[in-house]
Amino acid sequence: MNELEHKAITILYVDDERMACKYFASAVGTDYEVLTALSADAAIAILADPHNRVGVLVTDYRMPGRDGGDLLRQVEREYPHVVRILVTAYVDKSVLLETINSGEVFQILEKPLGLMEIRRVLRMASALARERATKQQKLMAIDETLAFLAHELNAPLETITLVAQEMQALAGAAPENIRAQLGNGASSIANNTSYCLSVLNTFVASIRNSSQSNNENTASTAQQLIASLLATYPLTPAERAMIRVEVQEDFMVRSMPNCVALVLSSVLSNALHAVQGRDAAAIEFCVRINTQPQIVVTDNGVGLSADALQKILNDPSTPTAASSSTHGWGMIFCKRVMQSFGGAIEMHSEPEHGATVILKFPD
Repeated sequence: MNELEHKAITILYVDDERMACKYFASAVGTDYEVLTALSADAAIAILADPHNRVGVLVTDYRMPGRDGGDLLRQVEREYPHVVRILVTAYVDKSVLLETINSGEVFQILEKPLGLMEIRRVLRMASALARERATKQQKLMAIDETLAFLAHELNAPLETITLVAQEMQALAGAAPENIRAQLGNGASSIANNTSYCLSVLNTFVASIRNSSQSNNENTASTAQQLIASLLATYPLTPAERAMIRVEVQEDFMVRSMPNCVALVLSSVLSNALHAVQGRDAAAIEFCVRINTQPQIVVTDNGVGLSADALQKILNDPSTPTAASSSTHGWGMIFCKRVMQSFGGAIEMHSEPEHGATVILKFPD
């Protein structure tokens, strides 16, 4: 049995009536650590103190100023690990249904509170709070591991990038018979290293975003995934300037958002390579719902023939557009990730007319 399983859960009870707070504390204080607050703002102040480690929130609905519903919504946004219980003496069915359906509350208790019912609900809430706390600890451990991994890999990858840049600079002074070979080799090293850095940074960022929520099915919007990608991908100022994002209609990416982030990173890497050296180079991300949710990535790069498209999506021995020196596992991976949760990937391209990649998500 770990420490969390036998440590008393801290419960925060919120009610504008002092006697109600005293009754609750005396009724359950032998089994739990109980904190009380007379208002929603006072409750938030207690939750903000990291020393309190509140696991369960029990709040009255009708209170002066901000009511319990408003408090529940804020706690859901800012402290999603806290198990939330609503207490009310007013059976307002529309309010209760709205609160339950929005996922803001674990249970609803009616006043006057019965001791047996309080204890029954708190036992269930405490079990859930311990489960969430355990998961939070695991996520923190994952985050620390990822931070170590990122540090250990970023340093040598950045060193390789610097060496490749020095090689490119020296290529100009090299004998003519090896100048092109040296320059191309340095460029290939730089491109592949940049791609590795982008995959690492994108994956670490997506895992950290997930760890901020204790929901079983952590989800992100398509727009959030793209914003995170552009914030972590090692883009030059010129590359960032050529990228445009259009959000026609946003949607939630509920299945495997971390892997979808890697798919987007791979697609962006291919697009950047395709537009390299092109006049008026441009890449566009479009988020839309066109019969089904989609992220569409378009570039005006060199394009690919129909045969090349088929090979990239189906033959792992075919080089991708991202690098002529790497095998095509990138697009195979993207295809399999999308198919694994009921989605799909489409590619359309013509030589010298750019390419369009469509990531399709289940409704």
